[in-house]
Amino acid sequence: MGTASGDDDRHVMHQGGGVNLSARRPFSEALRSGLAETFFPDDPFRGFGALPPKERAWGALKYFVPALEWVPQYGIDKFKFDLLAGITIASLAIPQGISYARLANLPPIIGLYSSFVPPLLYAVFGSSNNLAVGTVAAASLLLASIIEDEVSPEDNPELYLHLFYTAAFFTGIFQTALGVFRLGLIVDFLSRSTITGFMGGTAMIIIMQQLKGLLGMKHFTSKTDLISVVGSIFKYRHEKKKMPHLFWVSAIAPFMVVVIGGVFDFLVHGDEHGIPIVGDLKKGINPISISQLRFNGKHVGVVVKAGLLSGILALAEGIAVGRSLAMIKNEQIDGNKEMIAFGMMNIVGSFTSCYLTTGPFSKSAVNFDAGGKTPMSNVVMSVCILLVLLFLAPLFKYTPLVALSSIIVVAMIGLIKVKEFIRLYRVDKFDFCICMVAFVGVVFFTMVIGLSASVGLSVLRALLYVARPATVKLGNITGTEVFRDVKQYPHAKSVPNILVLQLGSPIYFVNAGYLRERILRWVEDEEHICKGHGQDLQCLVLDLGGVTSIDNTGIGMLGEVHKGLDRKGIMIALANPRLQVTEKLVVSGYIKDTIGEESVFLTITDAIASCRYGLRRFRGKEGCSEV
Repeated sequence: MGTASGDDDRHVMHQGGGVNLSARRPFSEALRSGLAETFFPDDPFRGFGALPPKERAWGALKYFVPALEWVPQYGIDKFKFDLLAGITIASLAIPQGISYARLANLPPIIGLYSSFVPPLLYAVFGSSNNLAVGTVAAASLLLASIIEDEVSPEDNPELYLHLFYTAAFFTGIFQTALGVFRLGLIVDFLSRSTITGFMGGTAMIIIMQQLKGLLGMKHFTSKTDLISVVGSIFKYRHEKKKMPHLFWVSAIAPFMVVVIGGVFDFLVHGDEHGIPIVGDLKKGINPISISQLRFNGKHVGVVVKAGLLSGILALAEGIAVGRSLAMIKNEQIDGNKEMIAFGMMNIVGSFTSCYLTTGPFSKSAVNFDAGGKTPMSNVVMSVCILLVLLFLAPLFKYTPLVALSSIIVVAMIGLIKVKEFIRLYRVDKFDFCICMVAFVGVVFFTMVIGLSASVGLSVLRALLYVARPATVKLGNITGTEVFRDVKQYPHAKSVPNILVLQLGSPIYFVNAGYLRERILRWVEDEEHICKGHGQDLQCLVLDLGGVTSIDNTGIGMLGEVHKGLDRKGIMIALANPRLQVTEKLVVSGYIKDTIGEESVFLTITDAIASCRYGLRRFRGKEGCSEV
């Protein structure tokens, strides 16, 4: 029995513990696989290779134009739901469009234009059945805060408007490029905590900005930080008027606020009694604005900056909203398709007198609750806006600005998610800090500073995780071959004379030095424990199952660890290395020339069995030499 067991151990030892060390991939295959995992994790074109050329072309076209998938199966049973949902979101789009245009210091009619053309484009290219397209408060204020630093909307309103069109064009180009080249990972740098804090801070400053309309003031600061707004209120406090009772009607649906407020103002001639109104709105559909885009001159840098920043924010909000609503219906949306859809509607929108649009939460939630089944609800909304533009736009002339301000305030209150702040504090203090940096940065400084600081902190956190990965000591769960973290499972028993460590991250130049020091420190600590029991540490087993890749610096680090342990007479064994790791360890000569193929094993159990055999063999030789 003992001889058979010894033969089995030697067989395991000399066969590399069952690990396939001869597997190789050509460089082209490895590169293609890496790029595919990075840019095509969902593998959207899987199965296309077996199809005829015509069917492959049609499948690719349907991928980029999702309307070709749902339109052929569309029927009256779905249209009745989309009709109701479209009319409902149109009733919200009218007051929000006018309000958010005013928020951006644009002519109110631009808000209606932006709710006509973009939804038609989204219905063709969008992949979400729940998203309703329109302007958003955060992006409106962000664009205004950037462009106002360059051009004043009061001194040069025409140029100011043209820069908004140009920013929308650059936003569209940027978003389309991200979708086509599948670079949506850039948007992933906006974590949920960042978005929560940014939207909450933005909601605060938007509410403060609406004090101008609520208090009936004529002059106000164009800056968005808290100090400037409060200072402006005190500076122009003599302009404050008694708030009309209409303010308290803000709890009613936004469209009813606009209608009732407009009728009230018309009947009492409110504009003649100090109640500011929207003013004239011209009838007619969107005029062509392609000739008004500004690609040369000193303002190009500003519109590119505005377009990129607002574009990333709009993508993050739109995709997050779409995914959240899709999960409720157990549906899936393609983030890259959404980027293409947003990009196309912003490019075409910039040609047709629209500024940046995306999928706002409030309107999308209404579309979801109203029972919208397909993107056709956006078409219905667009048709409703078309009728308003052609026949009803002048009727909104008498809409009091205080009504629009109250609509914005009520909408923004819902974006200050206090419960989410509390949940973040309980779950993850670092995430809470990221959220608060965005919130405080937006409120007390600027939107760009708040967003940039929060994203920077998020990236720093990610870099810290990469540079300081976790290494844990594993112990055996009694009665099994399972090994687990001894801190998480205190009853897991360490293996006598053997230290088992798990490395759970890629080994790169960034963390190689730290991992070397951490491994050696674990070894020193284990040596002290063994000496306390009158024993010596004989073997180190590294579980590499969680190491997805390794670079040249990482390989060098493993070589240094081996040399240091070899001087102490401690053997080293590797367990369960992945293909990407074994390829480099074999090619570099680390396995063949440094530790030997007999020191690489399929499981931790195999590695421990081999270490024990090596120890018995060493002790046997030692005993013979003494004799």
